[in-house]
Amino acid sequence: MEFRVDRRSGVATYLQLVTQVKQALRLGVLEPGDRLPTAREVVAATAINPNTVLKAYRELEREGLVEPRPGAGTFVRRSLSHPGAAADSPLRLALAAWMHRAREAGLGREDITALVAAAVDDSFSTSGPEGSGTSREETA
Repeated sequence: MEFRVDRRSGVATYLQLVTQVKQALRLGVLEPGDRLPTAREVVAATAINPNTVLKAYRELEREGLVEPRPGAGTFVRRSLSHPGAAADSPLRLALAAWMHRAREAGLGREDITALVAAAVDDSFSTSGPEGSGTSREETA
């Protein structure tokens, strides 16, 4: 797994790392037993403070997603993936096709992000098992 840090995003760097690990867990890129990059490896790739990496890993540990193993590294404890989010799932393929059409229509990253965020908000503001307006993370 490679981390990307956007210093202009306004989001704390450690939260960017936490979000990227959670996304990798949801998409099945990381699975239980996988080792996360060491703090030293992340620092070398991103030029961030090692304490920032350790803070992100502590947050993931607090949430029960990873566990440190002294002398061995930090390992994934549990997955957040769903079959519908897998790289070869019909939903993912349909989304990729939609993204291609959106880019062909001239939409940039921020336009697409805003459009998707609005659609997600609209979808989850309806009533229903997943549409209560509260995410699973907020209720956990």
